[in-house]
Amino acid sequence: MPTQSLEQQTAIVTGASSGIGAATCRAFAAEGANVALAARSEDELEALADELETEHGVETLVVPTNVREEDDVGALVEETVDEFGGFDTLVNNAGLSRGSEIAEMTTDDYETMQETNVDGVFYATRAAIPHVRARGGHLIFVGSFAGQYPRSFNPVYAASKWWVRGFAKSVAAQVGDDGVGVTVVNPAEVRSEFETADGRTFAEAFDANEASEPEEVAEAIRFAASQDHSSVSELDINRRDKFADSF
Repeated sequence: MPTQSLEQQTAIVTGASSGIGAATCRAFAAEGANVALAARSEDELEALADELETEHGVETLVVPTNVREEDDVGALVEETVDEFGGFDTLVNNAGLSRGSEIAEMTTDDYETMQETNVDGVFYATRAAIPHVRARGGHLIFVGSFAGQYPRSFNPVYAASKWWVRGFAKSVAAQVGDDGVGVTVVNPAEVRSEFETADGRTFAEAFDANEASEPEEVAEAIRFAASQDHSSVSELDINRRDKFADSF
């Protein structure tokens, strides 16, 4: 497949302060792309931005962002355009999980997942479309294994990722004629700061050989963003024995 250099391109990455988001920022910067880093943790974003600028000589922009807030997302896109003159790629990575059992789930946990995993993706995508359309860029959505198969735990999180996947594919039907690439990347377990149902992080719950690493998912995202002309519709990232076990 024809590919393009990411050098001097610009990407917005949500959920950029850790895990898949931080690894994606590093992957883009290593290719010479400028990066707008968005998350709630400003100190962590600033430290990562300094690292990217020092190691790769790229430009960065730190925009503290809560994707649950429409105004925050609007400011993220506006500041990125003001700083870089536009951008080529949006990586919709911000997401979280809360609770598990529906009968015991609080309304607050439910709304937090919906507002982050669904509303935040909508706000960012809506704001980004005119800009990626102008450059023939990419919209990349971090979905999940949970958005492909029925789940016995945390159906709300799973449903939010089914929504992300369906939304992304339908957005592709709207913007494909405009030369915009749309990709869904579906990781299974990833050793990151993402929380399990019992409150541990995935990095704490899994040994190195028991789950994928954030860098593996980031490489899939970088690959999708480097496509020129065609679009990678969907990429699944699973440990090799994933289907040998129960879901």
